[in-house]
Amino acid sequence: MTAMQAMRYGRENAATLGVLVMLFGIFVFVVNDTLGKWLVQSFAIGQVLFMRSAVALLVLVLIMRGEGVRQALRAEKPVMQALRAILATVEVIAFYGAVMYLPLADTMAFWLAAPLYVAALSPLLLREQVGWRRWTAIIVGFIGVLIVLQPSRESFTAPAFIAIGGSLAFALMMLTARSLRGTPDKTLSFWQTAAALIGGAVLAPFGWATPSLADFFLLGILGLLAMLAHICVTRAFKLADAATVAPLQYTMLIWAALFGYLVFGDVPRPAMILGSLIIVVSGLFLFFRERKRAQEVVS
Repeated sequence: MTAMQAMRYGRENAATLGVLVMLFGIFVFVVNDTLGKWLVQSFAIGQVLFMRSAVALLVLVLIMRGEGVRQALRAEKPVMQALRAILATVEVIAFYGAVMYLPLADTMAFWLAAPLYVAALSPLLLREQVGWRRWTAIIVGFIGVLIVLQPSRESFTAPAFIAIGGSLAFALMMLTARSLRGTPDKTLSFWQTAAALIGGAVLAPFGWATPSLADFFLLGILGLLAMLAHICVTRAFKLADAATVAPLQYTMLIWAALFGYLVFGDVPRPAMILGSLIIVVSGLFLFFRERKRAQEVVS
């Protein structure tokens, strides 16, 4: 085997591993969200967020001990870091608020529409040029959101608006991340988790319920799963090309529909399935279109 063949073989193995790690990470994310939906039926959102974030932050600090926690605290662009952390906290609170009442798959569909919001807001907030092809994909994607929502007097409920607001906060968080590309992933995770811990601590006293030993264990597992999922997804993007692993995030809908049915008895609505497919296709088009434009700029 020549050196060139060995390098190609190594890249192929890394890409394969990246795909497997990404698929596992997305699966863990859905398990985490399923457990979160289960827990917010019995415990206040603030309490779940507080205990989840406390465990996740403890694990993250232990992971970072070798590199130094102080290094992670030295965040560049502190204002942007704070804004991102606040948006992340609002997003997770909104997710729990929505999934408490909405089926898991429906909630996921709203969140997977976040790239559409990013593309629609980028001309306004980032002064980016958006051509007619991307605007078409954005409009088609929003039609998918409307199909999932099924606009009517009955469908315009508080959970639906919370879901839309939470997915918008997630999109804004993604936009802030563009100006923090040079910040290490662990630093971003540290401040994001710390902000969620503070937010949970503020809200936890309202509706606090003393958990049993089993519930305390589940609340701790929630934090471990969240951190494991983030680590897996981050590692996948380092092992394989973004074009290979990023589209795999949409497998989240499959797992969400399956767990929603098995755990909560939620049967996917035809409108949710159709709308989700439209959102996925639009999101994939935007992703690959953006990637093509980036390649054209480099060349």
